Amino acid sequence: MIVENSRAELMQSGLNLIGQALSIFDSDLRLAVANRQYQAMFDFPDALTRPGTFFEDTVRFLALRGEYGPDEDPDEAVRLRVDQARTFQPHYLERLRPNGRWISVEGAPLSQGGWVAVYTDITEAKQQETLLRARSEELSGQVLENAERLAAANRELASTITALQEATRVVTETQARTRQVTEMIPAHIAHIDRDQRYVFSNRQLPQVFPGTRTDILGMTVAELLGPRTYAEVEPHMERALAGRHQVFEITHAESGRRIRIALTPDRSGNGVYILSTDVTAEVEVREALTHASRRELAAKITSGLAHDFGNLLTVILGLQDRLARGALPEAAKADVQATLAATRRGVQLLERIGQIAAPRGTAREPVRLAALLRDLCALARPTLGDSVTLHLESDLPDEPLLLDPGHLQDSLLNLILNARDALGPPGGDITLSARAAPPWLELELTDTGPGFTAEALARATEPFFSTKPGQGSGLGLAMVFDQAKLAGGTLHVGNRSDRPGAKVRLRLPLRPVRPQMILLVEDDDSLREMLREMLIRLGHSVIESASLAEARGLTDLPGLTVILSDLQLGDGLGSDLASADGPPLILMTALPQGDGLRDAAPCPVLSKPFDAATLTETLQQVIHD
Repeated sequence: MIVENSRAELMQSGLNLIGQALSIFDSDLRLAVANRQYQAMFDFPDALTRPGTFFEDTVRFLALRGEYGPDEDPDEAVRLRVDQARTFQPHYLERLRPNGRWISVEGAPLSQGGWVAVYTDITEAKQQETLLRARSEELSGQVLENAERLAAANRELASTITALQEATRVVTETQARTRQVTEMIPAHIAHIDRDQRYVFSNRQLPQVFPGTRTDILGMTVAELLGPRTYAEVEPHMERALAGRHQVFEITHAESGRRIRIALTPDRSGNGVYILSTDVTAEVEVREALTHASRRELAAKITSGLAHDFGNLLTVILGLQDRLARGALPEAAKADVQATLAATRRGVQLLERIGQIAAPRGTAREPVRLAALLRDLCALARPTLGDSVTLHLESDLPDEPLLLDPGHLQDSLLNLILNARDALGPPGGDITLSARAAPPWLELELTDTGPGFTAEALARATEPFFSTKPGQGSGLGLAMVFDQAKLAGGTLHVGNRSDRPGAKVRLRLPLRPVRPQMILLVEDDDSLREMLREMLIRLGHSVIESASLAEARGLTDLPGLTVILSDLQLGDGLGSDLASADGPPLILMTALPQGDGLRDAAPCPVLSKPFDAATLTETLQQVIHD
């Protein structure tokens, strides 16, 4: 089976055997295909026969050489022919070239856009016609012979045209098939010339780099990607243009996606082929597997050592406590207290290993984040010392957000203390900024310290990796990473671009809490009271009902947005409250999955018991639906 590039070479060889000149320009007025006779007939330089050449450049070259007549204005000739090409119509014409030879030009549009043009040298036929006219009387005896020769030439020409038409059809179908296949691939495939200008694209760039455009032919890589992304790509692009294959990954700053880029030098030396793929999911899975394996290792370590380590710490604590109660010199008492502090730190370390081995779940609740961040900074400042200044920059909405405040405070405090340690004795500035960037809540911590080393950037979130041997546990950033993933967010560790210093960006899903008016229907008084308190704690207004009959009279209250009802009430089924015109319904039940009554419910069903996070998620789901 012939591979695609072999087919292309085979086709090009076939086109080169045709006696006529042929060119195909695409819908962007750029050269797609040309045979050797095309260059030979018009004596084009190599630059004008390469795929991607602009039609305007070709016409200007011919106009300046006088191809369209000595008296015609070259600029006007270019403008006229480019305008005609944009609204291309089938045509046939004959014209005399400056070198004294006659050519016929036959053009036809292609269904995929663009057109094919065939150029035939008809000088000999024209000379025969002129000779026949000038010597019609003298050559009357030769008319029949020349006519036969001309007829034979015409038949040969017709045969060639037929073959050329078939070749054109094959080229057109192959081009259309190739474009269709490449546009179905979930990756961006492109070709750039030596000036890094796009000459081919499968129009999939926005699927890989969100926010970019599809019509990129003629643009440079730098123009398209912007200075920040291009700065990462440029060194690899230069090496590829020098003939070296390149495969590398970058993080697209605007979208946070991880992109793998493969650069393959064009064997003819005319540029580089590009394959760009979004590997964000692959990287996340890879990181998750890595962290999972490390957590598994931590769990095994904890399981194997926790018992003996706990017993050892208990013995040490008991002995030191006994010593502390005895009559000891002041220096010995200080040693005892230091030993007790170290032992308690060992207990904390054991607990933290257990946490990273099996992270706790989230407990989301409505949080006024601006106030939480102010309180956090007030809490953290006394621990930073006089040489460190903590700044808070907040651009957050006034409405509460659905977050796990405990996880968030732990994560941010961990980052602040890490930044303090990185600043060291000289001190410096730490800045915590927060903003809403839908669909994300972005929290960014920067400092004016030395920044992360290359090794720290590569291993920052690995459990047990620390840049402070003998001091840190190496679990801080790993725990922040795990908590971010658990909340559906991301953690990005890097260095500042404007000055020395580290930059850590925490992204969490932006979930604004919009208070609802909820009709709560529950015939168990104690359970109804507990649910009412849970809903009020989440920021909602609650109307209560203890029966189905009472609830039916409340479903048309103005402003009512959700009904939360037990499935089985004392006087009927809560599912009877479902209405196409009424508020959305959520049912609660202790019936197991697969129960017929539960499966017949026309709305979401919560399994009792449930927590505030599960209730909030279900409320958000029905409200947005």
